[in-house]
Amino acid sequence: MFSPFKDYLIQKALVKDKYVPFYLKWVSDCYAFVNTVNSDMLNPKQTKQFLKYLGKTHEDRQVKQAANALRLYNYYLASLQKNASVKSPEAENVWNLLETRTREALRLRHRSYSTEKTYIAWLRSFREFINGKTPSQLTGSDIQDFLSSLAVERKVSASTQNQALNALIFVYRYVLEKDIGDKELNAVRAVYKRRLPTVLTVKEVQAIFDHLSEIHRLMAMLTYGCGLRLQECLSLRIKDIDFEQNIVVVSAGKGDKDRRTMLPESLKDDLIAHISEIRGVYDQDRVNDINGVYLPGALERKYPNAGKEWGWFWLFPSRALSVDPHTHTVRRHHMHPASLQKAFKTAVAKAGITKQASVHALRHSFATHLLENGYDIRAIQELLGHRNLQTTMIYTHVATKNILGVRSPLDT
Repeated sequence: MFSPFKDYLIQKALVKDKYVPFYLKWVSDCYAFVNTVNSDMLNPKQTKQFLKYLGKTHEDRQVKQAANALRLYNYYLASLQKNASVKSPEAENVWNLLETRTREALRLRHRSYSTEKTYIAWLRSFREFINGKTPSQLTGSDIQDFLSSLAVERKVSASTQNQALNALIFVYRYVLEKDIGDKELNAVRAVYKRRLPTVLTVKEVQAIFDHLSEIHRLMAMLTYGCGLRLQECLSLRIKDIDFEQNIVVVSAGKGDKDRRTMLPESLKDDLIAHISEIRGVYDQDRVNDINGVYLPGALERKYPNAGKEWGWFWLFPSRALSVDPHTHTVRRHHMHPASLQKAFKTAVAKAGITKQASVHALRHSFATHLLENGYDIRAIQELLGHRNLQTTMIYTHVATKNILGVRSPLDT
C-alpha cells in the first residue's frame, strides 16, 4: 500500500522528492504504533496518540511533517474508496431541496446575496465530490475529504479552502443540524502564502483617472480618496455623503460593520453636479411609480415607503431597471460591479501600467500613500475598517518611504 502512496505523492507533486521518504516513514511508523493494517483509515484519536508519542522524542517541525503525512495518507485512502462508489439517481431531488433550504437559512440570517451565491456554489461543488451520497448519509469525514481534495487536487489557496469550510459548516450546522466535530482539522491544509498587495504610485493613479470618463472616473476617485471597497462604493446612498462634515458613511461594509471615512474636498463639486444629475432619474422613477430601492434587513417591512425617499436613493444608480433576486421585485439597483471593473482594466492598459491592478488596488494605494505621508497606522486602520491591526500592518511592507529612516549602506 505504501508503494502506491509513494507514486501518488510524486505524481501529484504534493511534496518535494527529497521529503517523500520521510512521509512514507511517518505513515509506516504510525501504523506500526497503532498496530493496524495500512489499508484502514486512521481515526483522529489514533493520529493524536501517535503525534503525542512522536513529540516526546522529535522536534516540532518533524511532528508537523508527520501530521501532514498522515492527513495526505488518509485522503489517499478515502479517494480510493470514493472512486469505487456509485452515484445514487434518487438523490437529485433531495439535493435540490437541500439547496433551497440553504438559501432560506442564509436569507433568514440576512447574509448578503454575494455570500449566498458563493455558499451555493461550494455546496454544488461538494455535492459533485461526494459522488451520489444523499444529505442524510453525510458525515464530518466528507468535509475532511472535500477540503483535502481542494488542497491536493485543485491546489487552492488557504483563504479559498477556508471559504469552502465556512460554507459547509453553515450547511451542516443550520440546515442539516449535524455536528461535524473536529473532522475538518484532519484535512490536508492548503499552504498559506503571504502575498503583498498591488500598490499604484500617485502618478499611476492619476494616469488611470485620466483614461477614465465621466461616472467611472468619479467612482474610481471616490474609491481611492476614501479607501473604499468596490461594493462599498457601489452601495453608497445619497444620505451617506455629508458635505458639511466632509464625511462618507459606509453602511454595512465587510463584516456587516458601519464606519466613517473622509470626503475629499477635491471631489465635492463633481459630486454635487453628479447628485443633481441623478435627481432627474429619481424624479422620473417617482413619476412612473417605480418600486423603491432595496433596503437592508427589515427596514423595507418596517418602513414600506422609505425606499422611495431621496435619501435612500443610490449614489450610483443603474441606467436600467432590474429584478431583485430575493423578492423578484422590479426596481432600480446600483450599477453593476463589472461596469467599473471593465473600464478600470481598460484604463490601466491605456496608461501603460504593467502591474496586475484591479479596482481594489485603489484601496491598497489609499492606505499605503497615507502611511508614506506619516499618518498613524491606527488611524488608517479605522478608515479602512480593519478589525485587526495586523491586517493593516501589511501596508508597512509596501510603503516606499522607510518610516524608520534607515538608509542603505550602499548610499553612504
